[in-house]
Amino acid sequence: MQSRNPQAPYRFPTPLHPGVLLSRYKRFFADVELANGERVTAHCPNTGPMSGVCQVGAPVYLSHHSDPKRKLAYTWEMIHVDGVWVGINTSLPNRLVAWGLEQGWFPQLTGFSRWQREVAYGKSKIDFLLAGESGSAYLEIKNTTWARGSQALFPDTVTTRGQKHLEELMQVRQQGHRALLLYLINRGDCTEFSPGEDRDPRYAQLFRQAVQAGVEMLPYRFEISPEGIRPLGLAKMVD
Repeated sequence: MQSRNPQAPYRFPTPLHPGVLLSRYKRFFADVELANGERVTAHCPNTGPMSGVCQVGAPVYLSHHSDPKRKLAYTWEMIHVDGVWVGINTSLPNRLVAWGLEQGWFPQLTGFSRWQREVAYGKSKIDFLLAGESGSAYLEIKNTTWARGSQALFPDTVTTRGQKHLEELMQVRQQGHRALLLYLINRGDCTEFSPGEDRDPRYAQLFRQAVQAGVEMLPYRFEISPEGIRPLGLAKMVD
């Protein structure tokens, strides 16, 4: 394993391309005007409602991929709304957490020197199975960009999958294992976190049950920018 550096930001592997959002449609597509005036259709790697962060006319950044097998060469990575960059790519959080584990970003996860990704448990797959001096732990990752003022919330729509993950993490705790849920707050302007009860009351109910059962909730704040991504520490849980 490489030497750890908790201050090291995550860098995008290729240069990003600036533009302006023209439209988002059919969930997977976004039309963007690049800085050079070219209009392109980019892949939108976020199938959710994107509450409050899908603003036509807002600045965006895209990554470019040269693989000829791809139908769309560009991927939408971030958007600038409410004075802050917000991460859009929902395929990035698990890679970002893996990077952060390597760098020692998360003080709450010290003592784990090894991990596996996408490990089967119950009828699902856990995002990370951690192991080390502290024993083992099951870690699930959720991404959120929805905010009300300085408060981040999850989810912004009904998520039966998310409900099932909470139930299974409670089962993990009942079996005597450590269970954690890391909410990756994909914007740097939120200092508090709550379950999105008005969008999914059942999820909020299960969230509270999971806390009582000993599932550890880690709502982690991140600063997003075209230059890279870095952790800002835990948000305060408000319920």
